Amino acid sequence: MKVIIAGDGKVGAAIARQLSSEGYDLTLIDSKQEVLDSTLDQYDVMTVTGNCATMNVLEEAGISDAKLLIAATSADEINLLCCLTAHTLNPHIHTIARIRNPEYSEQIFKMSDTFALSLVVNPEKQAAHQIERLLKLPGFLKRDSFSKDRVEIVELRINGESRLNGVALSNLDSIIKCKVLVCAVLRKGQAIMPDGNFIFQEDDRVFVTAPTNELAVLLKNLDIITHKVNHVMIAGGGRAGYYLASKLIRSGIHVQIIEKDRERCEELADLLPAADIICGDASNHSILESEGISDCDALVSMTGLDEINIIISLFANDIGVPQVITKIGHSENTEILDHLPIGSVICPKDLCCNTIVRYVRAIHNQSGAAVSVHSIANGLAEAVEFVADSNTRNCGIPLRSLHLKKGTLIVCITHNGKTEIPSGDSSFEVGDTVIIVTKADRVLLQLNDIFE
Repeated sequence: MKVIIAGDGKVGAAIARQLSSEGYDLTLIDSKQEVLDSTLDQYDVMTVTGNCATMNVLEEAGISDAKLLIAATSADEINLLCCLTAHTLNPHIHTIARIRNPEYSEQIFKMSDTFALSLVVNPEKQAAHQIERLLKLPGFLKRDSFSKDRVEIVELRINGESRLNGVALSNLDSIIKCKVLVCAVLRKGQAIMPDGNFIFQEDDRVFVTAPTNELAVLLKNLDIITHKVNHVMIAGGGRAGYYLASKLIRSGIHVQIIEKDRERCEELADLLPAADIICGDASNHSILESEGISDCDALVSMTGLDEINIIISLFANDIGVPQVITKIGHSENTEILDHLPIGSVICPKDLCCNTIVRYVRAIHNQSGAAVSVHSIANGLAEAVEFVADSNTRNCGIPLRSLHLKKGTLIVCITHNGKTEIPSGDSSFEVGDTVIIVTKADRVLLQLNDIFE
């Protein structure tokens, strides 16, 4: 399937990396030849230099026989014009546009047909949504939702005092006393799908599948003390900071935003009258202390620089802020980040890429395609949600009788709205939602791909 990616920035490069590994026919467009050369050296792609919103450049890229266009330049307006032009040249093409400006949100929703948009993605808005969910249930490093929010895969880190440290997986039920499934463990950069003999160790990152209504019980029985978040300090007043602050204020949470650009501070003061806007450099510890960082329930560092975000989060952790969340633009150096006490790490680029990859797989395999795709364990594993249909094999057969491909695990089944963490006696039927965890080197386009 031919896919054209317009814009070879962070998001475009991330999408190119993922789709290239899955064997799609890719063409990248960017106005800067040196940027394209860098990607060309790494991945099996074609490149075109020029303005992606012009007919001649799109025609050179092969728009007439492409199935999908992804417009991910840094300018919302260029992305919109690119999609509109592409649809004029190829009325059957699917189009995805990255639109980040909050001022466009409402009208893009109303005018999606006018602009010929199949899907709109907003990395900063997705990041704000993910951060809000973490703030609502402190104690987890990450939360991915499935089956219409009935079940989640959550991430926990085992420290020296954890009740799980040194415990065998077979003894897990006696400690947590609720129905969950450990689907993956990240240890020293390796993703492991553990069996009953697996013993948890300090610094393990554990990925657990659980019904959403069991998450609070899970935290309580692990002696992970949760607290209601009433006061959040946000370092950085960019788009992501604005989206997050808007959500938190609607939930009745007191929000402080520290932003060093005075003009942006004035804009935020008009947009968010209920928030406290502080004009200052959040990397300056004295400013954080004078604004009461030690009294806040959570610190979210989301400036435009990863290095600054890490420094702010390290300081917040050091003085004992109960919950720390760090926004990262470049997620390639995960092994370094794993060893830093910077709390939950959120990467807008990766969230956006997951959404686009799910859509690409869906149009590539329209029957039985994945409902959602989430990358877990530093991208070494994937959690994929499917709905069993009339073409799905092995419906009604107990799981213990199935022959699954190695490195593949069925972690949840939802039947008639009831979520089940499966045992060997469980089975799925047509219409059931089935969540699969698999190693990231295996692409699952449909549910039948899990069977030998």
